[in-house]
Amino acid sequence: MVAFVLQNKALLSRCSLIATGTTGKHIAESGFEVRRLLSGPMGGDAQIAALVATGELDMVIFFRDPLGKHPHEPDVQMLMRVCDVHNVPLATNPTAAALLLQGLRATC
Repeated sequence: MVAFVLQNKALLSRCSLIATGTTGKHIAESGFEVRRLLSGPMGGDAQIAALVATGELDMVIFFRDPLGKHPHEPDVQMLMRVCDVHNVPLATNPTAAALLLQGLRATC
């Protein structure tokens, strides 16, 4: 995630970034202003979903390892479902995220 954020620094530095705990810490250490929520397993995924449900997010970029097991997988699935319900774009891999950012560039 940090590598992706750095590759898109020009655009993302103008955006309000929100991240779960550890990811947010690494992004902040890379020089970005980021609002950090709880870590994913401690409720951060649910916090992001709540922001989606209340219309506070324009898109979600949430990279996940499709081959790995995550103890908070039900939370990740819930986040994906909430994005679908509220018609909020969701990217779960770098290629999809790059396409979403192309759309964001077009609207800025």
